[in-house]
Order: sequence, then C-alpha cells, then structure tokens
Amino acid sequence: MHSTMNKYINHRVLPLLIALLLTACGVVTKTYKKPDKSVTDNLYREARSTDSTSLADMPWRELFTDSILQQLIQEGLNQNLDLQSALERMNQAKASLTKSKLSLLPSLSGSADVTQTKLSQKATQSTDLYSTVWEAGIGASWELDIWGKLTSSKKAALAAYLQTDAARRGVQTTLIANIANTYYTLLALDKQLAITRETVKNRLEEVESMKLMKEAAFVNGAAFVQSQANLYAAEVSIPDLEQSIRETENALCIILGRVPGSIKRGTLTEQTFQTNLMMGVPSQLLNNRPDVLEAELAIREAFENVNIARASFYPSLTITANGGLSSFNLSDFFNNTLFYNLVGGLTQPLFKQGQLTANLISAKSQQQEAYNTFKTTLLTAGKEVSNALYAYQMAEEKELFRVKQLEALEQSVTITKTLLQYSSSTNYTDVLTCEQSLLSAQLSSVSDQLQKLQAVVDLYKALGGGWK
Repeated sequence: MHSTMNKYINHRVLPLLIALLLTACGVVTKTYKKPDKSVTDNLYREARSTDSTSLADMPWRELFTDSILQQLIQEGLNQNLDLQSALERMNQAKASLTKSKLSLLPSLSGSADVTQTKLSQKATQSTDLYSTVWEAGIGASWELDIWGKLTSSKKAALAAYLQTDAARRGVQTTLIANIANTYYTLLALDKQLAITRETVKNRLEEVESMKLMKEAAFVNGAAFVQSQANLYAAEVSIPDLEQSIRETENALCIILGRVPGSIKRGTLTEQTFQTNLMMGVPSQLLNNRPDVLEAELAIREAFENVNIARASFYPSLTITANGGLSSFNLSDFFNNTLFYNLVGGLTQPLFKQGQLTANLISAKSQQQEAYNTFKTTLLTAGKEVSNALYAYQMAEEKELFRVKQLEALEQSVTITKTLLQYSSSTNYTDVLTCEQSLLSAQLSSVSDQLQKLQAVVDLYKALGGGWK
C-alpha cells in the first residue's frame, strides 16, 4: 500500500506540483520589453530623414581637429573629478550586482565546537561525571527561486549598474562639450580683445589727427574732446574683456581638474569642422543619448521591482543542510560519528498582506513615474537637437548679412572722415556714430562665429556623441 502510494506521488503528484510551480512562476514574474521605437516618431521638428548617418557616430578626435583642443579634452577625460566620481558609482553598482548574483547560490558556513558537560554527584548518584564532545561541520542554505524573485532582483541590480554606465557616458559627453564650448569662448574673447586693442590704436591716432585739425581750424574744440571720449570708450572695455578671459581660463582649469592658471590655445580663425551636420533618425537617440538610455534602464529596474513586489506574496522555499563529524575523543575524531540533516521549509507571509499590497502599488507607481521621466528625457533630447541645428543655421544666415554690414560700415567710416576734412556737410558726431557701429558689428561678428562653433558642439552632444 505504501509502495503504491509513494509511486503515485512520485509519478503523478510531484510532476503536477512542479508544473504548477512553473506555471505560477510565469504568472508572477513577467518579461521586460523595451519601449516601442514609435515613441520617437516626429521627435525632430525638422523634416524627417531616412538617412541613418549621424554626427554622434563620429569620434570626438575627428570632429575637433584643433590639436590643442584634443589635448585639453584628453586631459579632461583623464582628470575631471565628475567623471571619476561617475566611475566610482559604477564600481558601487557593480558590487551590488555581484551581491545579487551570489544570492542565487547556496550559502555555505563552517563550524567547529567543543562542548564540555559536567553532571553533579547528586544527579548521577556516584562521582562527578565529565564529558567532552568535539564537533566540526558544514552548513548550507539555499532559497529556491521558484517565483523568480531572486532573478528579478539580479535583473534590477543589472539595470541599476547599466544606469551608472549610461550616466558615466553622459558625464563624458557633457564634459567634452563643456571643454570645447569653453575653449571656443576663450578664443572668441581673445579675438574681441584683439579687435578692441586695434580699435584703441586707431582711435589714438585719430585723437592726434583731430588735435592737428583743431589747430588748423578744420574742427572746433568739441570735436577734439569727442575724439578723446571715443578713445576712452574703447579703452574702458579692455579690462572687462581681460577679466572675462581670466575667469574663463579658470573655469576651464576646474573642468580639467587642475589648479587655476593660463590655458594654451590657438585662434578662432583656425577652427573648422570637416563634417556635414547629419542628424540621423530619431530612433537612434534610444541608443546614442546616454540620458535616454539611462532613463530607459530606470524603467527596466522599476519593472523588475514590480516583479519582486508581486513575488513577495508567495511562499519562499528554503533548503537547509548540515553535516559533519562528532566525537568524545579528539584522537579518534576522524574515526567517529558522522551526522547530517536535511530540512526543507516553506515560509508564507500571513499578517503582511497590507504591507505587501502597499509595496506593490508603490512599485507600479514608480514604474509609471520612470516611464514618464523617460518620455520627458526623450522629448527634451528632440528639443535640444532641433535647437542646436537651428542655432547653426541662423548663425550661418547672420554671417552672410554680417559681412555686408561690416563692408558698409567700413565705407561709412571712411566717407565721413573724408567729408569731415574737406566738407562742412558733416561733423564729428557722424564719425563717432559710424565708428561705434563698426566696433559693435565687429564684436558681434565674433559672437556669430562663436555661436556657429558652439551650435555644432551642442548638436554633437544632443545627438549623443562623444562617448563612443
């Protein structure tokens, strides 16, 4: 009878229980699916392109051809403190991932004990009795992952680790863009300072000319004083430019992880980009933009946390085994008693249903929040791509008009100065107005060049370039 019953259990009941457990496991934990690429449709404001060629795929050494800038970027990658901190966060997440993986394996422990017992004479009705027991053993405990809770924990830890890697890429992308933009700002300030100093030199000569013209009675004393004021107006802007240069140098040094000091650099006119500004297709942002990838991995982590919360409603099955040797005599220890035990136990939460339900609701809410953050990050990425590309296009458009404006203002200055010498149809106020407009246009022309360079850098960053 017992034999028949055991056979029935082994051949019918046990397979059925295993099948039920596997089915329940499939119901409890679900498989993660990446967000559909359709979320990127119409992400760019510009006309959609089917060409997958993207500026983001270009290594930064090919985009930035200035050898000095290349050296500065490499220095920043080696020494920037934010990037080093990002690497440390990766190490911390990697340790957590290793811990999660090990939770799937049995835990082992070793023990060695000596127990000495004394029974009194009254208890034994004879002389005092002493006994010593020597024991050594190994214990193992293993929680079976029948509901997928431990697997989901490992997947969540993996997603968290990959988030730190994506964050590290994001720091690197931002770092390269910041170094390049700050470097170009420094070059633009250099050029504006050179233009202003050249203007001061010209206006100093003009003051001397006005002094001679006053002595020759071609102009009155007011014109001479106005020429001096015009000179001082240019001179007074030099300290501000020099201060900006010093502050920009110091800011770049901090980015590079070095103490404040001077920065070796080239000139603004030497900067060129040997590339077409190709955006690729919007769906590429899912793989190229580190912050988009990080946000998507946050969804995955939250998804696995929902699996964990759902699996927590079900009992956990733990198998515990202990074994070893026991002896009353240390000299015969290895020839004595062998002991072992094997225990399997189910632990079912009974009075925590409310808490487990709250955990599940919270996990689902966090998953939805992560998805919302992902969509916001994706929309922001599309905005940044559109803004950077449009900024470049507008800088090019302004460049065409700026050239014509400078030509007209230079002619205007020449003509008014000539009329001032040989005709009474103009006065020195006209010359002042033309000269001030020319200087303003020259400085704005430098700003236009800077906008164009920084727009390329911003587009490169917006597309996710710099970390490959």
